[in-house]
Amino acid sequence: MSIVPKREYLTLLLGDVITFGIALWLTLALRNLEVPSREVFLTHFAPFSILFAVWVLMFFMAGLYARYTRPRRARLPQVIFYTQTVNMVLAALFFFLIPYFGIAPKTVLAIYLAVSSVLIFMWRVFAFPLVRPKERAKAVLIGSGAEVEVLKEEVNHDDRYPFMFERTLDTDHAQSYEAIQQLCRVIEEDDVIIIVADLSHPTMHAALPFIYTAAFGKQKFAFIDIADLYEDVFERTALPLVRYGSILKTIMAPAGYDALKRMIDMALAACVGALSLVVYPFVALAIKMDDGGPVFVVQERIGQYQKTIRIYKFRSMSGNDGGNYGGNGKTKLVVTRVGKWLRLSRIDELPQLWNIMRGDLSFVGPRPELPSLVAHYSARIPFYDARHLAKPGLTGWAQLNHHAHPHHGADVEETKNKLSYDLYYLKNRSFLLDVYIMFQTGRVVLFERGS
Repeated sequence: MSIVPKREYLTLLLGDVITFGIALWLTLALRNLEVPSREVFLTHFAPFSILFAVWVLMFFMAGLYARYTRPRRARLPQVIFYTQTVNMVLAALFFFLIPYFGIAPKTVLAIYLAVSSVLIFMWRVFAFPLVRPKERAKAVLIGSGAEVEVLKEEVNHDDRYPFMFERTLDTDHAQSYEAIQQLCRVIEEDDVIIIVADLSHPTMHAALPFIYTAAFGKQKFAFIDIADLYEDVFERTALPLVRYGSILKTIMAPAGYDALKRMIDMALAACVGALSLVVYPFVALAIKMDDGGPVFVVQERIGQYQKTIRIYKFRSMSGNDGGNYGGNGKTKLVVTRVGKWLRLSRIDELPQLWNIMRGDLSFVGPRPELPSLVAHYSARIPFYDARHLAKPGLTGWAQLNHHAHPHHGADVEETKNKLSYDLYYLKNRSFLLDVYIMFQTGRVVLFERGS
């Protein structure tokens, strides 16, 4: 199920395009200090309409059409400003490289950056919420644990969701028969039309026949698995709700997905790999001048189906991290001066393009871990080995969304959080999701940080 109607994303896209057009009209008015004539506006609109399409693509890459939970929306002004800055750079290059439109709008672009950024922010933060339906359906949440509380907090305090939880039934603090009686009474209420429940809980197994019978007495009724709703809201898997059945359902990828992904991996790795050879001598020279150590490191990692693979990287640390972290779970190695910049730019990952050509890695997938860490986590984290059902990648859903990864160290709790994103990717992997992850990785490399 999708908790946010698809029409909302269409409305957001349409509003962005209209805002781009209004911003252009206002920019021309400010530039000339008069109402722009129809001829002047159309002269600028023709080339700018091409840019509008490019800018929408940049918005997509920046994650501005992704689902924004409340904490993520706090960063919205920053993301809009960064994206609009990139859009203006692209516009400047567009008019410089294609000087066939009879205009050289240097001043217009400068004014447009300010005007459009303000209008886009006002549209998305203040105007867009006004076009959503105000009435929210009443729902009941049945379950227990931290994930239930987090889900309730998010849904009830954000009016973009089409329902809110009127009450919660804690399955861990009620006898089975008491919970069933309460649930039946709730379902019979006319204004409650949505039940969100933990289907893996024993109480729900006993209650399902009663829910089935009561549902036929209501004109409108929806029953949602809490695990599915949690994934839809947070785009990650709630680990306490994972069961063997849900993992087994994800073993097979969509039809044709693996073959298509492999073809794209090989073609892209060949092209990028050939172009990247230009930087190899400069990187090698910088590493040698820094500390005189080896240019490359070769590491064993655990790949798909738990097979051991050997990956290649430019050395960015004082030695080769083999995963022997001792009692405190931290490496004694340090990142070199050159290594810091190699990581920020992700240049240290370029030799792994050879691993992609060999079929050991993909561009998108869970991060391949060291054998010692895999053994450590597999013994302590349920379902950890499920991440090996997918081919590991240079980038992935967890790498984008989990920012506390215990890089060059062992941390069970943070690895659990990371696994929740890996399992989400495993369940939802598709060509479109892979393309989205690639775009988002480009944004992170350009504007945020390396890994």
